[in-house]
Amino acid sequence: MNKKWIISISISLLIWTSGSIGYFYLKDRVANQVYAESPILKRDTDVPTLKTEVNLKEIIRETQKKVVMVELDDGTVGSGFLYNNNGDIITNAHVVSGATDVKIRTTDAKGYEGKVIGLSMETDIAVVRVEGLKDQPPLEISVNRKLEIGDEILALGSPLGLQNTVTTGIISGTDRELDIAPYKYENVYQISAPIAPGNSGGPLIDRQTGHVIGINSARLEQGSIGFSIPINTVLPLVNSWSETPMKNLPDISKLDGADEIDENKVLETADYLVSYFNESLTYRDYVTAYSMLGSDWQSKVSYEEFRNQYLNTLSLKIEELKINSQNGHVDVETVITAQERENEKKIQSTYRIHYEIAFENEQARIISEKKELLK
Repeated sequence: MNKKWIISISISLLIWTSGSIGYFYLKDRVANQVYAESPILKRDTDVPTLKTEVNLKEIIRETQKKVVMVELDDGTVGSGFLYNNNGDIITNAHVVSGATDVKIRTTDAKGYEGKVIGLSMETDIAVVRVEGLKDQPPLEISVNRKLEIGDEILALGSPLGLQNTVTTGIISGTDRELDIAPYKYENVYQISAPIAPGNSGGPLIDRQTGHVIGINSARLEQGSIGFSIPINTVLPLVNSWSETPMKNLPDISKLDGADEIDENKVLETADYLVSYFNESLTYRDYVTAYSMLGSDWQSKVSYEEFRNQYLNTLSLKIEELKINSQNGHVDVETVITAQERENEKKIQSTYRIHYEIAFENEQARIISEKKELLK
């Protein structure tokens, strides 16, 4: 009897142990299968990832080599960029208006002779052929890429004759339309990067690829809003001039509203000049700020005296800016908040400053300022 009891207990223990082991084995196996990474969701390591953005400094360095300054005999300047192996430069029509031969200056300070071979009376586009740049590698152009609001861009050119200038921003609007006599701008990009006279004709660069996607062409005085013509909308016209240069260029000066171009340029220059002047002081770039002064002002104030006036200025912010133009006289009225250091303490002051703008040797300069402390 005892022997049967022992056998019964042993069999029961064997069954119980086998069942427990089987339960935990199945439990772990099923759990591993349930929570294992699904082959459907598993990332395919063979699928190529998106190409990393090109380094910003690399984009700027490579692009600047192919961006040029366009100079006319009257001293006015604009920008352009090399777009093919024929030595052809794309720029704005208003940059080379009235000229047949222009001077081209590259970023390494080399000068070349250029000839206008294409000029539109409707679209603000022109082409200049520079034999000295023939067979040089041009900028790459994105024909099919259409940027959207928020995409990052770079604008290159020579604002106020300051070559190699780069400004950054985003696409802040698309398919914009505006009229700046005598041209009509349709389906253009609105950009946040600052545009000023001298920038016109320079390339708009896609930050992601480093390729040209537009031509910087216009700017509204209010809000520093810039506009760029999409490159793909004008390439057919540009290509036709490159293949068959125009023998006779149209006279844009005879178009209605052509006289407004110069007036707009003066007003835009005044706005940009004052903004850039105060920005240079904020960044303690006194050399650049001093170079914006007129010759009469510079003859009365040395660079050292000018610099010493702003050593205790920490920052300058333009709160209001209004331009008054009458009979060739341009006055820029500003309200500026200044962070200053006084007796080792930081104080904030508000000034009303009037800047008088005039042209010397075809370049805009600040010839005087009148400052009033408001608070």
